[in-house]
Amino acid sequence: MVKPTKMRNRMLFQATLQTRSKQMGANLSKDLQKKYGKKSARVIEGDSVTILRGEFKGVDGKVSKISTQKSSVAIDGVKKEKTKGDKFDVYIHSSNLVITSLNGDDKWRMAKLQGKDPRKQPKETTSKENNKEAKVEKEDQKKEVEK
Repeated sequence: MVKPTKMRNRMLFQATLQTRSKQMGANLSKDLQKKYGKKSARVIEGDSVTILRGEFKGVDGKVSKISTQKSSVAIDGVKKEKTKGDKFDVYIHSSNLVITSLNGDDKWRMAKLQGKDPRKQPKETTSKENNKEAKVEKEDQKKEVEK
């Protein structure tokens, strides 16, 4: 029988990077909670967040980098200065953040948030494919008119 403390430490500190990535969640803001019906989501680059705890409490910014090793994120505008004057990113744990707006680039993630099955989502065609389809349809119409 494994002690609960050992099990907890294994789950948190010796977890695989894939598991760590899943643990990188943050709460959604109240309006996003109402919109999607979920309390939290995984943080990705491009999300806008507000810091709830620590030295930078109340600061808003976009997520610029994510560190799965530290389970934390770097935010634009949140930097500390070294004694020599160099500035470096401050990593803030994802549990101390609230997501204020989502990066909508990832269609799979947005479908999951809306509660839809991402595998059944219609595939978006590029503008080139749309133009080709439109040209073919116009040619078909011309042929029908000629007949």
